[in-house]
Parts: sequence; structure tokens; C-alpha cells
Amino acid sequence: MVPPGKKPAGETSNSNKKCKRYFNEHWKEEFTWLEFDYERKLMFCIECRQALVKNKHGKAENAFTVGTDNFQRHALLRHVTSGAHRQALAVNREQLAFETRVHGHPELRSVIKVEVNPAKVAVLTTVYWMAKEEIPDEKCSSLLDFQKFNLCQALLASEHSEYYHPSSVREMQAAIAKVLHNEDRHRIKASPFVGLVVDETVDVLEHRSLAMFTTTVSPCNGQTSATFLGSFELPAGEASTVAGKVGEVMRSFGIPTMKITWLSADSASLVAERLSGVGTALTSLCPLLMEMRCLSHGSSLLPAESIGSIEYLQKYETTVDAVYRLYSSFRGESSGLQELRSVLDLCEIDLGSPKAIHWTSIFPAVEAIDSSWPTLVLLLESEAGRSPVAHGLCEELKKFQFVAFTKILLDVLPIFQKLSRFFQIEDFDISILKPIVSATATTLQAQKSTSGQNLQEFLNEMNEHPRDDREGESRLYYKGVELANCSKVHLKHFERLKESYLESVRGNLLDRFPSSVLEAISSFSAIFNPKCYPQSLEDIGSYGVSELNFLLQAYSRVVVSERALSDFPLFKRIVFSLSQLSFKDLCVKLVYSNSEMHELFPDFAVLAAIALALPLGSVLAEKISRGRQLLKRRRSHRVKDEGLSDLMKIAIDGPAINEFDFALAIEYYESMRESSFIVAQVK
Repeated sequence: MVPPGKKPAGETSNSNKKCKRYFNEHWKEEFTWLEFDYERKLMFCIECRQALVKNKHGKAENAFTVGTDNFQRHALLRHVTSGAHRQALAVNREQLAFETRVHGHPELRSVIKVEVNPAKVAVLTTVYWMAKEEIPDEKCSSLLDFQKFNLCQALLASEHSEYYHPSSVREMQAAIAKVLHNEDRHRIKASPFVGLVVDETVDVLEHRSLAMFTTTVSPCNGQTSATFLGSFELPAGEASTVAGKVGEVMRSFGIPTMKITWLSADSASLVAERLSGVGTALTSLCPLLMEMRCLSHGSSLLPAESIGSIEYLQKYETTVDAVYRLYSSFRGESSGLQELRSVLDLCEIDLGSPKAIHWTSIFPAVEAIDSSWPTLVLLLESEAGRSPVAHGLCEELKKFQFVAFTKILLDVLPIFQKLSRFFQIEDFDISILKPIVSATATTLQAQKSTSGQNLQEFLNEMNEHPRDDREGESRLYYKGVELANCSKVHLKHFERLKESYLESVRGNLLDRFPSSVLEAISSFSAIFNPKCYPQSLEDIGSYGVSELNFLLQAYSRVVVSERALSDFPLFKRIVFSLSQLSFKDLCVKLVYSNSEMHELFPDFAVLAAIALALPLGSVLAEKISRGRQLLKRRRSHRVKDEGLSDLMKIAIDGPAINEFDFALAIEYYESMRESSFIVAQVK
């Protein structure tokens, strides 16, 4: 037995710390289970003391059952998300439900806590594992039978109730997702600021849906988390549906508008809404919001829809699409055509889908067309006499404009590929964001007057032969093939096409990274990245003043500008001495609520938390990619996306199976089933 006021092994008290802490009465309002003994000066958890649930070591004591003097908010946050506290809540609710059922029957009353049935846990763990491994729901029954065949004692030893039937898989998934979403709410509530990611998708039937993610910061340790909030259907034909749905989801998760600092959106609707003035609704709701497009969506940095105003683009894509459809099933020995087939597998392109494929934004597809171009022309020429389709394609592929535009794409697409990879690095150095975007825009501008490498090589490799029938004109050959439409008029037309395409791409890039956002990110880097500081201590006097003023003005609602400016000289000297730290390391140190820097520099701690909430990194990129894959694969198995969001939640955010709280999921599931049974009886 642990003596009152002492903590079990492995937990430390704050009694010996230099800074004496005191109990905060406001904590009782936030944590309704909290109890304080004013005589003994100890905090307790009412729920845990009532339940006395045993932990994995067979002991029922924890810091909040015997009493703790660790008067720190993050200790309360850590306890409220602990397995022991959640299990205590489940036990107390089950006991309350039991006492309600046996009301009027004193002989049935008992103070003995009922343990979770292992058979129920076995069924729910199966459903959980199936969701994580993307196994169809209809396989549940056979998997349970298979486990019985393998002598799973939990399923053999006792019968589970009719609630736990394979036909109730979706309800079980909903209960599991509810446990995960409750953890999300605690995480969001604890986070000082939140980044929001909105990813709109449209399926082949033009059904729109919105996948939403958040990035949060833990004040307990300064670490960031990326969380999937859900996939939500959007009604068709209504104005501002995206902004409206985002606001609705924010309210359902209890996200205060003042917490939302970043919005990363991949949504054609959001773009249209912003241009029409409707998108300002989100900014008016969230005064600290800064919006960037697709900062966390690397693969979408160059969508073809954004440059759809260029007429030739559609014609080019139609030609490439026809080539891939014609030769995707070709079984010859040509390595060039095998490359076309491998692109379909590599990029997971489904030619059977009625949805348009934007070939001009798929670098491997364009690269394969370029490398197999001579082979394609020869094959199409050989079939032109028998097939009008082959004849038309052959004529189009031999045009100067087709080959030259392919070369432009080979020059442009790798630039965006490289840009995309930067945003998927976990510890992305944000100090290089502004230079990268600026350099990319400059490169695209330069290619308008001086051709890129691939286009220049193509122009140099062309062989010119004078025409016998037209004096002053020449024939142009490339890799042994005579190119068509090479007159001066055609060449001038191509120059206009090149300029308009490059200008559209450049404009799209700058639209995705507004100057205000680039300025903010650059300012964060200047203040919080020790590696950006001057090499000499004598040079830091005026360093970073303009950048700090920019941030203080942008976030004046949550910082005290005079205090921050007064603290800045000392802050810079300390950061200068921490040159070994990265941008993220320093921000984590500031945000950690128990650190000296957090207490010394409160305004810089606030700004660091805003910087950490920026939706970036490989973890977030992987979750967004996983969400898209699940939507694509699972929609065909579900009617109207029923239950799909819950399944995606488990697959994307579910922890390792041994870390999940199945006792709480069972409590939620049975409560849901009882409620539906009562409703059915009333009807």
C-alpha cells in the first residue's frame, strides 16, 4: 500500500523543485472529477477512487487515488487521457447502469465490479484489426470461426451476447471511432493552437466529400500530432458548402475559432469560394487564420485544373490518353511500350474509370511518352492504313507542337516534384520555404525567354533539310522522323503557347503561397531557428526586430507586444547559445509548459506554439495519402459512404492493438445498442 501523499514507483513529485507550485481552483471547472483536500494539500480523482481499477501490475493505486501534490495542469491532462482513468469511467458507468436496472430489487445489488468479458474483447479486437489491415467487413464471421478453429480461448470459453454478431461490424467500428475521437477532443482542448487541413475529393459519380485533419501541439511535451477528424459528404449545388461544413465540424469537435491559426486546403470549391468572396467566411470566423493551398499536399502542387484555360492542354491530354488506352494491353516485345504499361501500375492509373486523367501533371506518364515517341510513331504508321484512330494519332504525334510541348512538361514537372518532396520531410527547414518558392517562380519566368534544358536539347537535335517544292522553307527531322506543322506561323503559335502555359503555372504557384504566408513563415524561422542567427554575438543587437514586429502585429490578439519587445534582447542571447538546436527543438522547449524558457518568455512560447501547429511533415502527408487511398478503394463497397469515416479513422489514427482501450469501446458499443433497442421498442 502506498502511504497517503506519496506516489507509486515511477511517478515523481514536484515537492523538491525550486519553483513551488500551488493548487489552481479553476482546474475544478475544467476537470469535473478533480477533488482537493485542503488540509492535506493533495489532489484526488473522484472517479478513480470510486472505481479502484487495477493496473497492469495488479495494483489499484495511482497518484490520483492516494493523492498527489504535483500541481501542474499537464499532470491533470496526462491523467485524464490515461488508460486507468478511462477504465475507471467505464466501470463507474457500468455500475450506474447496473444499479439502474436492478432498482427495486435489493437482492440483486452488489458492490462487486464486473470485469470486461474476454469474448467481447476478442470480437472487438478482430473488428479493429480488420479495419487497420483494410479487410472487408463481410470477412468478420469467417475470421471469428477461424480463430475458434485455432482454439482462441476467449471465443471458446464463453458465449458473447447477441450484440456481438458479425452483422454489427459497423456499429462496433463506430464505438471504436468514438473512443479515438474522444482522445482527439482532449488533444485539441489541450493544444494552445490548431492547424486545419481540408482535402476535397470528387468521385466518378461527382459526389463531393471533405476529409479533414488537424495538427495539434501538446503543452505537456511540446510534441505535435496529426489527427484525422473524418470524411464528410458535401451536398451538391449549394454555395459555400465547404466553408459551412468546416465550421460545422469545428463546432462538433469543440475547436474554438481563436485556436485555428493555419488552413491548408486542397479544394477547387474553396478556391472558387475565395475568389467569389464566400471563402472569407472562414477568415472572419478565425481571426488568427492564415491560409495556404496544398502546403501538405505535395502531389497536388500542379493540378491540371488550375491551368485548364489553355486550349491546347485538353487536346494534348486527349492524345496522350488515346495512346495509353491503345497500347496499355499491347503484348509485343518493345521496351518502349512496356514502359507505358509500367507507368499505369506505378501511378495506380485506372483507365476503366470514367473520371478524367490529367496526364500533363503526371511526370512518369509524360516521360514514358517522350522516351517511346519514335517507337510509337513507327507502330502507328504501320497501322494507319487499317485504323483511322492510329492514323489520327500518328499525325498528331508527328506535329512539332506535340513534341515540343512534351519537352516543356519534362522541364516543368520535375521542378514541382522537387518542391513537393520538401514539404514531406518531417523536420522541414521552413527558413528555405520563401527562397524555394521565389527560386521556382524565377526559374519558370526565365524559361519563357530562354528554353529549359529538355526543350533546348530538342531544338538543337532537330535536323533541317531544305524543301524542294517550297523555296525558303525547310523540313525538320527529329530522331529520323519528319515533323509536321513547322512553318513560321506554327512556330510563333507555339511560342505564345509556351509563354501562356509557363505564366499560368507560375501564377498558380504564387497563388498557393501568398506573400503574407511566406512572410510569416520566414519571420518564424528568423526568430526561432538558431542556425539563422548571426555568427557573432556582437551582431545580434538589431537582428530579427522587423520579423518580430511582423509577428507581433499578425498575432496581436494573443501576445503582449511591449513585453515581447522588452524580452527580445535576452531571448536572442539565449537562442544564440543554443546553436545546436533545430527550429523544432527550440519551439518544443518553449511550448513545454514545465520548462524555464516557457515561464521566462511567455509571448515567444505562444508564437512557438503557433509555428509548431503549421501543417507540415511526412506523418501528415502519409495520413492524407492513406485517406485518399482508403476513399478510392472502399467507396465501391459502401452505400452512400455509410460508416466509411469510422473505418478510415481506425485505419489512419488507430494505435497499435495493445495500446487501444477496448474496455471503453465495449462500454460505448453496448450503450449505443441499448439506446437503439429502446428507440425500436418505443416505435
